Amino acid sequence: MLDHFGEELKLIRIAAEMSQQELAEAISYSTALVGKIENGDRRPSADFARRCDSVFNTSGLFVRIQRLISRDGMVAWFREWAGIEAEAIALRSFEPLFVPGLLQTEAYARALLAASALLAPGEIEQQVVARLERQEILTRENPPLLTVVIDEFVLRRPVGGPTVMKEQLQHLVKLGTSMPRVRIHVVPLSVGAYAGLNGPFVIATPPVGEDVVYIEGQLHGQTFDRAEDMRHAVQVWESIRGEALPHQQSLELISEVAETWT
Repeated sequence: MLDHFGEELKLIRIAAEMSQQELAEAISYSTALVGKIENGDRRPSADFARRCDSVFNTSGLFVRIQRLISRDGMVAWFREWAGIEAEAIALRSFEPLFVPGLLQTEAYARALLAASALLAPGEIEQQVVARLERQEILTRENPPLLTVVIDEFVLRRPVGGPTVMKEQLQHLVKLGTSMPRVRIHVVPLSVGAYAGLNGPFVIATPPVGEDVVYIEGQLHGQTFDRAEDMRHAVQVWESIRGEALPHQQSLELISEVAETWT
């Protein structure tokens, strides 16, 4: 798919009688990057693809190919969910162990992926890029309403060391402050036992059709859409959400814990 993107870009650019430099100027990227992408040496970002579609009026061709490239960087069993996530108009996510992928910094994501020592360096970098590209749904023209609930333990688990943790928590505060469609809630440690301790899950609301729930384990992830499963997932979500602090109080707690990572 990477080669396919480059070949299509080159063919359409030549048909439009544009040089690499002219295309680079039109999309506000460097000529060198355009050349590398055409040769299949660099992965195009979602923004690069959107700009190419705009310049050539290709009705989303490059965006569609870029999405397939991004999914190639993911483990196979995650790709179905990634497609659902990308199209969702709302996402409700609970995570008791670590910061959800859509809110991770690059350094935090890399530290998580490297911790198991099961992935080669190239595989780690490939998955980091794919994870960061998933986050572009938050800055698109019509982003989903993302509501995230995390356990306070997430804020205190040392992933990647103090510098990585402080940057990650400050990033959460920034997202929660600057993006009105991102809501972050924290279940404080004082709550004790609650429904969320049974594990993480995400509920996605698609543009058309019924909600879908995604649950991920050590070996694979699985989606569920049966009415009975969805009723149970929503009940668990409401129970967890009821234990969490309000958005603003959660951001204040995250800010306080961030200062302890020095």
